Amino acid sequence: MRDPLAISRRSFVQYSACGLIAPRFLTPPAFAAEAFAAGEREVHGLSVFGDLALPADFPHFAYVNPEAPKGGEISLQVSSTSGNQNFTTFNTLNAYILKGDGAAGMGLIFDSLMTGNADEPDSLYGLVARAVRVSADRSVYRFLLRKEARFHDGSPLTAADVAFSLNILKAKGHPSIRQALRDLDAAEDEADDIVMVRLKSQRSREAPLIVAGQPIFSAAYYKTRDFDQTTLEPPLGSGGYKVGRFDQGHFISFERVADYWGKDLPVNIGQSNFDRVRFEYFGDRKVAFEAFKAGVFSFREEFTSAVWATGYDFAAVKDGRVQRATLPDESPMGTQGWFLNMRRDKFRDPRIREAIGLAFDFEWTNRNIMYGVYSRTVSFFQNSPMAAQGKPSPEELALLEPCRGELSPDVFGEVYTPPVSDGSGQDRALLRRANDLFVSAGCKRQGSALILPDGKPFEIEFLDFDGALEPHTAPFIKNLKLLGIEARYRVVDAAQYKRRTDDFDYDIVTSRFGLGLTPGEGMRATFGSEAADMAGSRNVSGIKNKAVDALIEKALVAETREELTFICRSIDRILRAMHPWVPMWNKPNHLVAYWDLFSRPERSGRYEIGVLNSWWYDEEKAKRINFAGR
Repeated sequence: MRDPLAISRRSFVQYSACGLIAPRFLTPPAFAAEAFAAGEREVHGLSVFGDLALPADFPHFAYVNPEAPKGGEISLQVSSTSGNQNFTTFNTLNAYILKGDGAAGMGLIFDSLMTGNADEPDSLYGLVARAVRVSADRSVYRFLLRKEARFHDGSPLTAADVAFSLNILKAKGHPSIRQALRDLDAAEDEADDIVMVRLKSQRSREAPLIVAGQPIFSAAYYKTRDFDQTTLEPPLGSGGYKVGRFDQGHFISFERVADYWGKDLPVNIGQSNFDRVRFEYFGDRKVAFEAFKAGVFSFREEFTSAVWATGYDFAAVKDGRVQRATLPDESPMGTQGWFLNMRRDKFRDPRIREAIGLAFDFEWTNRNIMYGVYSRTVSFFQNSPMAAQGKPSPEELALLEPCRGELSPDVFGEVYTPPVSDGSGQDRALLRRANDLFVSAGCKRQGSALILPDGKPFEIEFLDFDGALEPHTAPFIKNLKLLGIEARYRVVDAAQYKRRTDDFDYDIVTSRFGLGLTPGEGMRATFGSEAADMAGSRNVSGIKNKAVDALIEKALVAETREELTFICRSIDRILRAMHPWVPMWNKPNHLVAYWDLFSRPERSGRYEIGVLNSWWYDEEKAKRINFAGR
């Protein structure tokens, strides 16, 4: 329904907190016999568990149209966020700190040292950095900068700006960024075009890529400004777009920089084709849909199956002015669910958490509300080789045995999978099983009410910032009430929702996150004990488990993908036995609708649909449909 972590591939590597990737280096053939004095090697990119797919002289990414024209505008609703961003409003243009509600799209204005290829799950290629020199022990990385790199005011982008950016983000950035940069020991400018990055000895394998993906700020610009303060002054960037017109809380637009210094680089050719990109804010998804139908904005990704099945019958769809498409995505499905705040006493017992999950009838909800288009999510690594299945393998047992005394016996049996209901919406067998779990956890009945072991009535509040999930939550609440729980669904304004979630002031919230094909640092941010007490962190359930922490540390230094796979499966077993959530649903594609103003390449990248990156405005189509716009 909503993905607070899904952002464009370039923004993804800039935020560097969503399960980034780890380096294994390819030495270009022309360099194979050459070495630097300190045993350094020079590479044109960084990848994980194998060679880069593209050579140093690749002309452009395979999924773009290098001849794509520039022009026109695309406007879209805010449908994904990261950092301090908010779905329904914004009050600051600083999206890299905890304070405020950051505006959408700010990653468009900043370049990074390297950027990703949407055909590879775990690789970065040079953007501001033309190459990287890596020490023999992989503790020191010297990024060699392109001397032509410029900020939008024409001033040169130098190593001093890169070093400043890394250091200020580690000191004052959003908590998720600070945590991701924990393995950065030092960042120094050795020359105008060489920045030296030294990593800690016990670093995660992803640390170099996390560094390479951070946004680059102007050190001179921030000499007279406080980085950690909210602001509506457009910051100085160096990317392919700059901030254009905006109306606080209503819309923000970005204008393509015609003389962008990096427009002819292989990583940029055929991309950033729109002259303007505009994000529209709405407080209600129903209102947003009506606005799309009226042409207020031109592109929409649909997250509500009922609307997709029945809502696209308006005139513009029937006469072809609005097109619909189902776009594939080979990335693992995001993990979505209702997450229980285990910091609260009433959710401390795993039997209580499991019992709550049994009250959700997915089969009924999928058939009656979602038109049967979804599959049940069961794993924290859904649709990925990392998802645990059956009983632990010998390799998993070798990882789990040292922690057996601290783990539930369930971890060592069949991995927990939510039971399939009878589809009635009120499966008596499952509700009876839930009641038995409550009783075994010390709960008692007082009339029709369920009383917690501490003598308090059992009450639950589902917290949200809009009502999109209310139809799905209502039958869940109905079953909880049958069990004697006073449950309610509460919608608060976006600002209050952000404050409460940043402070972990909730019973249950909906969250969705993705860990990618190479899980790593993102697991520490999402499942790690340290993150459980970090304001604004993604560990929404407050997971604290020493075995999980230890396995995450192993994952961060795993030498092979096979080793990483067994580690992640072991983590999945532990988490699923803890029952910190009630898993929801997933589908392996993107449902999109758009006014017929655009053309796109023959295919998308394997791991990103790339609307903002690779689509373009088609003037002939626009003339044909006479799109009025806003």
